[in-house]
Amino acid sequence: MSTTMTGSINRMRFVIRVGLAVALAGAAAALAAPPAARVNAPAPDFSATDSHGNAQKLSTYKGKIVVLEWTNNGCPFVGKHYRSGNMQALQKKYTGHGVAWLTVVSSAPGTQGYVTAEEADRDTQQRGAAPTAVLLDPSGTLGHLYGAQATPHMYVIDATGQLVYMGAIDDIPSADPDDIARAKNYVAAAIDAVKAGQRVSVPATRAYGCSVKYRD
Repeated sequence: MSTTMTGSINRMRFVIRVGLAVALAGAAAALAAPPAARVNAPAPDFSATDSHGNAQKLSTYKGKIVVLEWTNNGCPFVGKHYRSGNMQALQKKYTGHGVAWLTVVSSAPGTQGYVTAEEADRDTQQRGAAPTAVLLDPSGTLGHLYGAQATPHMYVIDATGQLVYMGAIDDIPSADPDDIARAKNYVAAAIDAVKAGQRVSVPATRAYGCSVKYRD
């Protein structure tokens, strides 16, 4: 093999190696991309199917306060707020004042908390829950978009579409229902502040609970 041909082959191999390295780096960067949701920034729009088969878009609710609640029916931290009636009371109180409350299930098929549409509706009925809609997100697309990490993970979006709160439902990270009465409820505080035209004093906290059971 001539020196010229050997040099050409070596250059081609180098180009291929560089190309692969760039492609792999790009893929890694995409996987590590931070969520689009940021406090005090426009909440990213989304489209998801609810348990009744209807398409739900955040933009549909512009002009209303919107709450996003990540849930998992097998998580004891979620159970704390539903067995006590705390979550249902919040849903009923605020939807009664025009707030749109969207409960999101991002558990992948075969993982804890995954539900079919029929099972989601059954859970809602058995709990006596009152969300505006239950969004099914088995692919995890919506969960990753908002960076949901735990169940429950809560988000409050104001009527202009700004994300004004994200994090824990309250300030006592336990699965004990007895702690609810003495806890500061961050979600209620954020909604009340927005409704009063005030700044949300605690716009972000660390969510506690079970990890969201994503597919990947």
